[in-house]
Amino acid sequence: MFTATGDDWADRAAALRLHTRMFIDGEWVEGSAEPLTPISPRDGRRLPEISAASADDVDRAVRSARRAFESGSWSALAPRERGQRLLAFAQRIHDAAEELALTISLEMGKPIREALQTEMRAVVNCLRWYGEAADKILDELPVTAPNSLALVTREPAGVVAAVVPWNFPLTMTAWKLAPALAVGNSVILKPAEHSTYSALRLAELAYESGIPAGVLNVVPGAGHVAGRALGEHTDVDVVTFTGSPEVGRRFLGYSAASNGKRVWPELGGKTASVVLPDADLERAVRATADGCFYNQGQMCTASSRLLVPKAQRDRALELAAEAAMATRPADPFAVSTSMGAIVSEKQLAAIAGFVERAAAEGGEVAAGSADRYEAVKGGSYFAPAVIGVTPTFEVARREVFGPVLSVIAYDDVDDAIAIANGTEFGLAAALWSNDLNAVHTLSRRLRAGVVWVNCFEEGDMTIPFGGVKGSGFGRDKSLHAIDKFTDLKTTWIELA
Repeated sequence: MFTATGDDWADRAAALRLHTRMFIDGEWVEGSAEPLTPISPRDGRRLPEISAASADDVDRAVRSARRAFESGSWSALAPRERGQRLLAFAQRIHDAAEELALTISLEMGKPIREALQTEMRAVVNCLRWYGEAADKILDELPVTAPNSLALVTREPAGVVAAVVPWNFPLTMTAWKLAPALAVGNSVILKPAEHSTYSALRLAELAYESGIPAGVLNVVPGAGHVAGRALGEHTDVDVVTFTGSPEVGRRFLGYSAASNGKRVWPELGGKTASVVLPDADLERAVRATADGCFYNQGQMCTASSRLLVPKAQRDRALELAAEAAMATRPADPFAVSTSMGAIVSEKQLAAIAGFVERAAAEGGEVAAGSADRYEAVKGGSYFAPAVIGVTPTFEVARREVFGPVLSVIAYDDVDDAIAIANGTEFGLAAALWSNDLNAVHTLSRRLRAGVVWVNCFEEGDMTIPFGGVKGSGFGRDKSLHAIDKFTDLKTTWIELA
């Protein structure tokens, strides 16, 4: 679909037109909170200030969304028409893909190749999928007695607040926007502070695609100001959130303290990649390492724990170290780069801290270190680390959100499952084996919302994505995501 070519991406980035104001009711407006002052992780340079939303600005956006919803300009459109406009939106994004990908690369350090070929492809596919599904979501006609008629219909929930992270800024946004818009809701998007420019451009493209004023508003700002204001607002019907467990639980508290709005949290993970004795060890280790280092390790599904039989531990550590040393950060604007910059200096320091403490605990650092890696002067770069640890190590229990792979030996299959399930998280897991019985039996025992067998990060828009336990209970993708943004209405009719 997209191909990143040429060596002029830095020059093109310097010429980018970046939106810096809120988008409310189809207009660019100034916010009244302390402005955001983004820094590009590529080279540490300061980017243009972004106007930020106060609680009053959020209220303005909510009122705009409510007016649009009640007017029926979007909610009352025929589903087929909404679908057509979502398809037009997808086409606009397709046509602007290079600009959007470059914006993402500039603001959060993703390699331009990945931003274009992976992220933009995912965004376009998501909007097209829900655009095509919009007029295929069926109501129900339960069978009742002959003298009655029962209808079960889906109705849009109303005003949806979508609070999204920076690691896949437009992919996560599309996962929220597309199903919410497909069924007729109005949406207020609160992008992460590190990835606001791309969200603002996305809103402009939506408006140009025929999505009416007020149906999609974007309120940049600090999480504790704009995010909290959305969580506490009594005229917001649904919050869909992807981010840290700490912040996600705050949204549940905001809901309890306000109007009891539905909150759909997706709260991170600590994916275990369990390699059984009969598996192809080299294939499993390399795929796990790739899954851990991809997107600079800044993924909630990152395969950050490699579980191998004790007899294979040393070889697994060696293979993982080789994969780490073959993966080096480089300029995100170079088309050959597969690993870019860490999103911020704060995140870089947090990742380094995990490596430092693991070494101090007695972990075997087989590759990498806590030192920064200077791929571009002034930028935030970190080379992948591989550490041999036990399940009790901090790095084996907590989400690092960086390219740090823990290699853990297990005694037997029961021990492996206990270790895999032994964290607060339950988002994803991987299982490697050629034993069909073991695959079926053990995949059922893994406490995770997604289990990959002999692969990693595979899937498409037809399957739901989300977790259990401390990873939350929201589901993105597939028709199941529609459930988050609709209400079921029962209509019972007595017939003469």
